[in-house]
Amino acid sequence: MNGTFRKAGHVTLWMALAGCAHAGSAELAAVPERIPDSYAKAGTLVAIAPGRSLNLRCEGNGPQTVILEAGSHADTTTWFKLQPLLAASAKVCSYDRAGYGFSDGGPLPRDLAAEVADLHALIQHAKLHTPLLLVGHSRGSNIARLYAQRYPADLNGLVLIDPPAQDVASVAPEWAKQEAQMSEQRFSFIHQCEAGAEKHQLASPPSALAACVAGGNPAASAKVNASIAAYKFKPVFWRTLESELRDNAVIYGQPVSPRETLGALPVTVLTASDTYADAPGDIRGTLEAARDATQAKILATTTHGRRILVDHASHDIQLDQPVAVANAVDALLTQTATQAH
Repeated sequence: MNGTFRKAGHVTLWMALAGCAHAGSAELAAVPERIPDSYAKAGTLVAIAPGRSLNLRCEGNGPQTVILEAGSHADTTTWFKLQPLLAASAKVCSYDRAGYGFSDGGPLPRDLAAEVADLHALIQHAKLHTPLLLVGHSRGSNIARLYAQRYPADLNGLVLIDPPAQDVASVAPEWAKQEAQMSEQRFSFIHQCEAGAEKHQLASPPSALAACVAGGNPAASAKVNASIAAYKFKPVFWRTLESELRDNAVIYGQPVSPRETLGALPVTVLTASDTYADAPGDIRGTLEAARDATQAKILATTTHGRRILVDHASHDIQLDQPVAVANAVDALLTQTATQAH
């Protein structure tokens, strides 16, 4: 869900323990309105294994490094507003996960473990300076959390953008049942698109496959939209998408593990005001409560966490309120730099 750009929130409060702060007003920044045409081609292709490369885009030359981990089936274009804001004070990198954008496909299944392993290999082979700050949106927040547990020495902080509700079935069983039914329909659709891609039909699809080719992003030029469409014409995209969505069902079908711990790692959770704006009114409150409970459990895994509510934002806070995200990241960079000295 993409929203219109509004004046974004300014982070003003640090908390040693998990808490909640509202983002207030901040000065308008020079936020890009259009996806640059540079996104029509790969940034730097980093070989992480024989025959496998991931597409990496880095900006800025600051003393600290930030990596941006996208949500489910998103590529680096999801960060086109945020990345240049952060580049003013840090080296900031986004990348396409395996099977998306300009990155090669990876071994199936594309579960969290596979994606964490790829990210670790990318950091090593790109020779990115550690410890670094990891920013994860949606599914990317789950990747970031697992990465922090497996490679704690690599990180000095996490910023998690609207981590989704987990174990919704425990509070909204009928909603969860409907979602499961919709997922099966979605997988049937993906199989049709994959078959069409195998036959090289998606560039000029027959009417039965027209839905596989979505309309272009209105914030992108024809050149950028053509490059986005091109990787979705490939079977590897559809295989990756199905595997990732099936893993989502596993992840979000269970609660945050009581064994999960991040120790004293600083963690900031950004919560969107309108995550469930499209949900029916009689269920929206329940879904928000489930998300809030999940995020509280995430914050309970660290002794240095805080939660910030970002107003006028859908689940895609990095697109609706990029300045709010930039302020949260900058605040954490300032804290970690102070602690390092």
